Amino acid sequence: MKLLVLNGPNLNMLGVREPDIYGAQTYEALEKFIRAACAEVGAECEIYQSNHEGVLVDLIQSAYGVVDGIIINPAAYTHTSVAILDALKAVSIPAVEVHLSDVNAREEFRHISYPGMACVKTFAGYGFEGYRMAAQYLAEALGAKPEG
Repeated sequence: MKLLVLNGPNLNMLGVREPDIYGAQTYEALEKFIRAACAEVGAECEIYQSNHEGVLVDLIQSAYGVVDGIIINPAAYTHTSVAILDALKAVSIPAVEVHLSDVNAREEFRHISYPGMACVKTFAGYGFEGYRMAAQYLAEALGAKPEG
């Protein structure tokens, strides 16, 4: 099983940006966590972070016929990007949305997720653990066998 993990704008600033909301761990720590979580379910993963919407759209499109599932934290594009929504719909790859914070407990404008409309599941408010939950969900849904 191969997973594409996409992280949107400002996630590269983890540990610096609003640590009271996003925690004190760095983006490098998140990448390490994601790799371990994917390995636990027997999945290979490619991880990307971009502050640019078009790059995320290109990565989603390039996943067509290449990966089995997508884990995406669209970050601020959650609330604005019909382009990411359309890309996810176009490729029809099972996708799971992840948010470090509980977006539904925050400002009202954060309650709408355009990319989430094309996702089979959302995990929000679990911090890094949400990525493990997403990998486990996709592994179960895709019938993957864990290592070990």
